[in-house]
Amino acid sequence: MLDRCKEKIIEVRDFPKPGIGFKDITPLIEDVECFRYLIDSISSWAEKKKAEKIVGIESRGFLFGAPVAYNLGLGMGVVRKQGKLPRETACVKAPNEYAVEYFEMHKDSISPGQRTLIVDDLIATGSSSISAIDLVQEIGGEVTGFAAVVDLAFLNGIRAIKKAHPEVEIFSLISFKE
Repeated sequence: MLDRCKEKIIEVRDFPKPGIGFKDITPLIEDVECFRYLIDSISSWAEKKKAEKIVGIESRGFLFGAPVAYNLGLGMGVVRKQGKLPRETACVKAPNEYAVEYFEMHKDSISPGQRTLIVDDLIATGSSSISAIDLVQEIGGEVTGFAAVVDLAFLNGIRAIKKAHPEVEIFSLISFKE
């Protein structure tokens, strides 16, 4: 099933800017068997991490984080781009492959010491992942793991995350070497 899922991902050349090969994961959620497989796989791994809260990263991380949270009977916090949340937030700088942005979370999304597992669709350079881990830790969460559907291994994102946060275990299902 993993091979079938990988084959579903469509590379879109020169999107969102020239020179980028964007990995379109929407076919994975359009195919019920792939979607179910991915959610069940992440849920199984997350359950072993004994998370008390799932956190999804805007916006495609919500697509995978929410059903994982539901499967595990947990609540879900959200990491959003700056200015999207209405209550008091914590904020961190979140540089990525395309721009320098800022991530925010409601300060009351996570209780102090709460075991938190972060879910996103894809790890590229790891910068967004690192920023999300920093943010959860800033508001007092204990990050027990980071899960992503896709790892763009040629960009060394997992290595960057492990360098910044060696205590966080990383899980990904599909790897692209180029």
